[in-house]
Amino acid sequence: MPYREREITKLYYSIGEVAKIFEVNSSLIRFWESEFDILKPKKNKKGNRLFTQKDLAYLKIIYDLVKEKGHTLEGAKRALKDDRNALLERQELKDRLIKIRSQLVHLLEEIS
Repeated sequence: MPYREREITKLYYSIGEVAKIFEVNSSLIRFWESEFDILKPKKNKKGNRLFTQKDLAYLKIIYDLVKEKGHTLEGAKRALKDDRNALLERQELKDRLIKIRSQLVHLLEEIS
């Protein structure tokens, strides 16, 4: 997966941090926010977006649908509307498998 898999430990992420995680421009994150009503980052008094872990989970799904699987925006919206819970479950499973793989690779490096 092209975006950076890492442990999510913060409560809130700035748009710059989110863009860095997904290796995209901040403008794309803002565009997706305007297109997908499930993305609802909080905004501070200055108007800066503060993305939660749930926002990141939705962004992973959007990224996967649009960038990896080649869905149109309308197709991705439809998939999220029809199967949001299933997509969230699949993303959580995918994240767990990636973490397990990383741990196994680390163990293999230790014994080699």
